[in-house]
Amino acid sequence: MKKKIVRIKDIAEKAQTSKGTVDRVLHNRGRVAEDVRERILKIIKELNYEPNLIAQSLKSQRTFNIAALIPDSSEDSYWEAPLKGIEKAEKELRQYGINITRFIFNPHDEKSFILKAKEATKESPDGVLIAPIFYKEALPFFANWKSLQIPYVLFNTQIESVDPLCYIGQDSYRSGFLAAKILSFGLPYPCTVLVAHINEDIPNSAHLITKEKGFRDYFLLDGRDKKYKVVSKDINFIEGGTLDAHLEGIQKEETELAAVYVTNSKAFEVASYLERSGKKEIKLVGYDLLPSNLEYLNKEIINFLINQNPLGQGYWGIHQLANHLIFKKDIQPIKFLPLDIITKENLDYYLDPQ
Repeated sequence: MKKKIVRIKDIAEKAQTSKGTVDRVLHNRGRVAEDVRERILKIIKELNYEPNLIAQSLKSQRTFNIAALIPDSSEDSYWEAPLKGIEKAEKELRQYGINITRFIFNPHDEKSFILKAKEATKESPDGVLIAPIFYKEALPFFANWKSLQIPYVLFNTQIESVDPLCYIGQDSYRSGFLAAKILSFGLPYPCTVLVAHINEDIPNSAHLITKEKGFRDYFLLDGRDKKYKVVSKDINFIEGGTLDAHLEGIQKEETELAAVYVTNSKAFEVASYLERSGKKEIKLVGYDLLPSNLEYLNKEIINFLINQNPLGQGYWGIHQLANHLIFKKDIQPIKFLPLDIITKENLDYYLDPQ
């Protein structure tokens, strides 16, 4: 049976008062006799009245300005997907007054982030969506936005020491734990497993540290640490270069290297080396459905990819701000997105047809 929509007019008729009086009670403004107020509130509860926030937002014609602080996708193609998610959400929410300004910073340059974060703050936005890849540099802005009562949503990187409206993304610890589990299938023992942080500032990357902890904790269970040696390496090389020398050096040190876990979207860099050096027997797990990763997944040089749903992170980040600003909904502080294991066989089901 279809639920009847309760209008202000219905409440007024039952309370034997005017629509204006009901409106004043609903919005707690103006003077209303206490007995009338109590009668109206009782009827509101009886009728299970829910305000039509969508209609109200359309009627108000107010613009809500959101600042999106996001890394430059020309520097790292991973960020193309969150940008698409932001664009998709913006199209859906434009009719409700959502306007998004993008502040694009270089993901390899802290000063670029600080500059863009200052620009965003100067605009006095109604809300901020941010990928806080520079943990230390972001902290003063979080404190400032809190003092200015600007709600902000984190995506991609969860920071537990701050108080955002919401975090959207993966559970980094479980992500690392899952990567270890799927990488361990069929591993010989004893052997060495490499955790590879490629072109990352690890002390400033809270989510990668958490991923590695989850990964290592899996290999501590049930005496696995006696069978498998886990080593971690920060591998950095200049743009246009390769990691060949790094991996060759690691293999000289770790002669029983049998598997590699890449903590970011750069598994294709390791896959390229494994293909060229004829070492396809080394198992490889990484993240994200970038074209360069998919090429090696289809060749089965990358065994598994974990999809972090970056498009969904951008999309839901904007929607959470809209739910708070426009629709006045209670926002859960954490929205974890599923960790999907992608193989050559199920890849087609995850590719965005758009």
